[in-house]
Amino acid sequence: MRIGFIGLGNVGGKLSGSLIRNGMDVTVLDLNQTLVDQFVSLGAKAGTSPADVMRRCDYVVTCLPSPAASASVVEGEDGLLEAMGPGKVWMEMSTTDEEEVLRLGAKVIAAGGEAVDCPVSGGCHRAATGNISIFAGCERATFDRILPLLTTMGRRVLHTGGLGSASVLKVVTNFLATANLISCAEALTVCKASGMDLNTAFEAIRISSGNSFVHETESQVILNGSRDISFTMDLVHKDISLFQSVADRAGVPLEMNPLMIEIFEDAISRYGARELSPNVIRRLEDATGLDIRAPGFPPEMVDDEPEEPGYEVVSHRPA
Repeated sequence: MRIGFIGLGNVGGKLSGSLIRNGMDVTVLDLNQTLVDQFVSLGAKAGTSPADVMRRCDYVVTCLPSPAASASVVEGEDGLLEAMGPGKVWMEMSTTDEEEVLRLGAKVIAAGGEAVDCPVSGGCHRAATGNISIFAGCERATFDRILPLLTTMGRRVLHTGGLGSASVLKVVTNFLATANLISCAEALTVCKASGMDLNTAFEAIRISSGNSFVHETESQVILNGSRDISFTMDLVHKDISLFQSVADRAGVPLEMNPLMIEIFEDAISRYGARELSPNVIRRLEDATGLDIRAPGFPPEMVDDEPEEPGYEVVSHRPA
């Protein structure tokens, strides 16, 4: 299997690292040549352009920060489409818009290739260990073909249906994660303002019906003060805006998500687009004068589960 990987950022670098670590033949490309050189030192080959990577490889993964970046790589000058053909697969692992992945996927298919949207979920710390979850939207035959790659990069892999379905579910899960982040920020601030010990408050939430994946991860780096979850406010804003687009196309009148968009737009205006996303709590710290930190919490999350082979998750069906 010859695999191309375009985009070596916070998530892409860790996913491609899992492929390299497990002995795969990987060709990498990124705008940051220092990152490319780093991965070449680990055993990867360097590509010169998206088309070059596609010519060399059977499978090419894109993991990029925006739909516009993916469009440029796929259909731009010297893009993937220039070298697309039978037997080649484009795997879009970016968080992107359903309509955009369908548009680009149609061009890939028209050129003789196969297209998959396969975003990940679970945090950078799990991407680093190959234990992250992966959604995959594509034809079943294509899914069976790429499953060995997906189970090398991730632990739990779910076939979500046709092309575009994974992108919808990804922004749904990111909407829920953002709602959890905002509610955790408010809960911890109210605990502090009410005189609660924040270490005790963290445990009370963790062992209760109020617990969540976000509380167990992002609340820890909030309380540490680092706020470092390797994810920034502009990316949160992009994701919940994509979720809003899905809802608008479906004719669903949302109430929470528009407010969440306003909250992050305000936070971006105050602290900058590249501020770490858990620092949305600074809006409350600034408003109350409180410092929402406590001793004993880690500055960043580390996955303590051992790397294990991934597997397909089968959707629950009523008996």
